[in-house]
Amino acid sequence: MAKKNIKQLRDEYLHSERRFLSGPRSRKREFLFVIKVFKEFVRGFQKLHFIGPCVTVFGSARFKEDHPYYIKAMEIGKAMSDLGFTIITGGGPGIMEAANRGAFEAGGRSVGCNIMLPHEQKENPYVHKSVEFRYFFVRKILLVKYSYAFICMPGGMGTMDEMFEALTLIQTGKIKNFPVILFGKEYWKNLYELLLDMVKEGTISPPDLNLLLITDSVDEMVKHIRKNAIEEFGLKRNRRIKPLKLLGEFFYRKKAS
Repeated sequence: MAKKNIKQLRDEYLHSERRFLSGPRSRKREFLFVIKVFKEFVRGFQKLHFIGPCVTVFGSARFKEDHPYYIKAMEIGKAMSDLGFTIITGGGPGIMEAANRGAFEAGGRSVGCNIMLPHEQKENPYVHKSVEFRYFFVRKILLVKYSYAFICMPGGMGTMDEMFEALTLIQTGKIKNFPVILFGKEYWKNLYELLLDMVKEGTISPPDLNLLLITDSVDEMVKHIRKNAIEEFGLKRNRRIKPLKLLGEFFYRKKAS
């Protein structure tokens, strides 16, 4: 009976976003939901504020460690770490694990933003810091907020969602023109053909194609990010934000180191 009650509580917790998106509810319920979202944002800010400039890596959770894309994602994680970036991912298995692992094993900083799901996506073991999120939209915002580049490895609907959100924010001027890299020319070729069709139909402009780089080369990616992120935004290696005693931030700075 106790186990059943725990499962019911967990399901209720996990499905609160579904209930919110199901339509109008009482004003009290909507207000309480806003408070929960606010608290999740604050917790994310506190934990991620001191991790330094990041590169976010998106990609499928389904690739095993012997898959070529997993191996490449490890190489990319190491390369970004060597540039001085913190690697930040969704914190799960597959490509996320590989990118975290590449940075982790290279002695760089590795962060995971894990999402609570009914099938219990587990945090991978290659993160120095992990933040668990209840709401997808909060997680997506924080995966963008701290990053100076976005690397999109082969993936499914979630990867496409994250990639196009970053591109849309750049296209509409909501964030700066940070590098967006699609790794794997063969995998992304049909998507690029679709984008060309969009240009032909006038639903996007020809310059929008310049918002992304499609490549199979880690070296080309490194050069692109060095030029369009590090040099463009004047990033300095190991430049970290100082904590404020007034806000009790020394604890979070210590935990982020």
